[in-house]
Amino acid sequence: MQTGVTLRNMGFQATRETMRDCAQHAEDLGFESIWITDHIAIPPDDAQGSEGWYTDTLTTLAWLAGVTARVKLGAGVLILPYRPALPTAKQIATVQMLADGRLLLGVGVGWMEAEFRALGIARRDRGRMTDDRLEFFRRCFAADTVSANGQEFLFKPRPARPPFLIGGSGPHALRRAVRLGDGWMPMSRSPDDLQPALQDYRRLADEHGHTAHVTVMSALPLRDHERARVLWERYAALGVDRLVCAVRYDDGLQYRAELEQLRSVIA
Repeated sequence: MQTGVTLRNMGFQATRETMRDCAQHAEDLGFESIWITDHIAIPPDDAQGSEGWYTDTLTTLAWLAGVTARVKLGAGVLILPYRPALPTAKQIATVQMLADGRLLLGVGVGWMEAEFRALGIARRDRGRMTDDRLEFFRRCFAADTVSANGQEFLFKPRPARPPFLIGGSGPHALRRAVRLGDGWMPMSRSPDDLQPALQDYRRLADEHGHTAHVTVMSALPLRDHERARVLWERYAALGVDRLVCAVRYDDGLQYRAELEQLRSVIA
């Protein structure tokens, strides 16, 4: 089981110095991937913990590609209905090219009503919009010449398509993961909570002749080494391919200390 870690692109930790230091610590300590989140329009009454400070996800991943060399770079998750299809496809391809193929694209439908309202998008359309964008992205990465709105155009650069990991745990998300994704990316409080949906996802993947790839976002109690180790082993026993561990910290030095704790758990 691969182990990734979160990196905060929100709140007071999301300075260029702290994000750079944290990314380089994760790479130096041998973690497989680092993951950032996605919000673009936090309302004032829901800004606790971030004060509404979020750096743009794809821009930040492109910048992180320039300050690292080996660690994979993940969006966990990019909210597709917030973004127009063609410019976003171009951004994804550009980040993948600049990162030398290190991009991991977790995607989701979004949930915050205020953000949809700020964007002028009907929240009820989010599932359809997500599917439309995923289908379009697949066409873009499949051929140099693509058509949109009746117009052919060249889609270059066209690096290898990054894996699309589908967030969410409901029936629609599981079907989307099998039909349009390269894996499933749920959030999990515990292995017990994960197991029912995991069984459903694997059944659907098997019915469609697809390989079930699972990336789980969770947290481990790093202050309790034995309990953290037991949880990590239980996720591994479930056949999880990658566990992305949430990390709490105030600065780069504290981040490195937390990662060293985590490394001792998974060693």
